This record gives sequence, structure tokens and C-alpha cells, in this order.
Amino acid sequence: MEYLNKKKKHLLTGVSILVLLFHIIPFYIMATTALKAKGDFSSKWVFPKELNFQNFSEAWQTANLGPSFINTLIITGCSAVLLIFFGSMAAYPMARRKTTLNKIFYFVFIAIMIIPPLTALVPLYKMVVNIGMMNTYEVAILNNVAAFMPLTIFLYAGFIRSTIPKELEEAAKIDGASTLGTFFRIVFPLLKPVTASVLIIACVFIWNDYQFAIFFLQDKSMHTVTVSLASFFGQNQNHLNLVAAAAILAMLPMTILFLFLQKYFIAGLSSGSVKG
Repeated sequence: MEYLNKKKKHLLTGVSILVLLFHIIPFYIMATTALKAKGDFSSKWVFPKELNFQNFSEAWQTANLGPSFINTLIITGCSAVLLIFFGSMAAYPMARRKTTLNKIFYFVFIAIMIIPPLTALVPLYKMVVNIGMMNTYEVAILNNVAAFMPLTIFLYAGFIRSTIPKELEEAAKIDGASTLGTFFRIVFPLLKPVTASVLIIACVFIWNDYQFAIFFLQDKSMHTVTVSLASFFGQNQNHLNLVAAAAILAMLPMTILFLFLQKYFIAGLSSGSVKG
């Protein structure tokens, strides 16, 4: 039995290493390409002897990433704040008050998660044009909030049901706290793990959104990172060093966000997905 356990452990370790390499190799190739000088056509597997960091500054300026980063940060940041604030508040009564109406709303939100957001693109585009909201932050933010609100409520409601004891809330109410006071003083501070999960999932998808951004933010001054990169890639297919450098710059913010929140991510995701 001990021998089988060791074999199983070694097998799992080997599989983990293979999965790790599968994910690391593309980043390694991108890094070696981004650090090469112009005209360096050596193998992508060979790390350059001289590191050329000028590619990053050139890619930043040529791809117009500065304004694009600002636009994407505003859209992603505002969307995340609205999702966390309204999503957690909406999930709280659904998790605690098991009324028929709350159950209906909860299952409607779950059903909406099954519908691909792009199926609503044509009527949504027509509505946005009619109300004159094209090329505005508002349309991008509201669209992202609507797209990720069902998932946010699902995760928050599951986490509250499975993790936070009702006794804490009952004690707060005995002390005279209102429902909102109980939520913001007692419940919300305990939602850090699932909030981290919501931040990572929503922010990564919103930051990398291309389909909706290309339709609703057509003005060049409103371009997001993905739209600017798509245009830059098309114009610089023969300058892979600049393309790779621009791609690394675009992925850095979400990579840093994940590194800061990773310790909460798994706990929040697993607890928030428990069926109540």
C-alpha cells in the first residue's frame, strides 16, 4: 500500500510538472522574443545574450498604450466596484431569506449565466445607438456589470450560506444593528475570499474583453488595451519583438492583481460555488 501511495504521489508530481511547463513555455517564448533586438532572428528557444528593454518603451509609444491603459483601468475598476457593491448586497437577502420571490430571482440569475453574452449583441448595439451612448465609459461599464452580475451574486450567495454563521448577524441585531448595519459591519468584512474571486474573474475578463469593446468603443480615443493591441499586431507582423513586448505590458496588471489576491482566490471560489 505504501508503495502504491508513493507511485501515485510521483505520478501526480509528474503530471503537475507537465501542466506547469505547458503554461510556462508560451510565456518563456514571449519573453525571449520581447527582449531580442530588431533583426535578431535566432531561435525562439534561445534566450538573447543582450537584453533589449527598449522594445517595451517603443511598443508602449507606437501602440498608443498609455490612453488605452487609462480607458481600460477606468472601465475595469468602475465595473469591479459596482459588481462588488451591488452584487454582495443583492446576494445577502437571497442567501438569508428563503422566500419564494428570492428563490425565483436567484434561479433567474443562474439561468442567465447559461446565456452567452454575445447573443444580445445586435439588440444591445441598436439600443445603445438609439440612446446615444456609443463611445462612452458608461456603456462599457454598464454592459460589463450586467454581464457579470449573475456570476457575482451566485458566488456571494453561496459563500454567505456556507461560510458565515447566522449567529453573528443575530448577535448584531440584538445589539440594535439594522439590516444594512449588520451587512456592512459584520458580513461584508468576512467576504474577502469571495470578493477576491470576483475581482480576479471579472477583472480578467473585462480587461481582456475585445468583442464588446470593438463595437461600442469605436472612437480611437476610447480604445481599450485589447483593441489597441489588435490594431498594433496587424501593423507589426514583421516586428515580433515589439508585438511580444506589447503583449507582456498588457498582461502585467492582471498578473499583479492575481499575485496579490491568489491566497484568497481558491477559498472564495470553492466556498462560493457551494449549492445552498
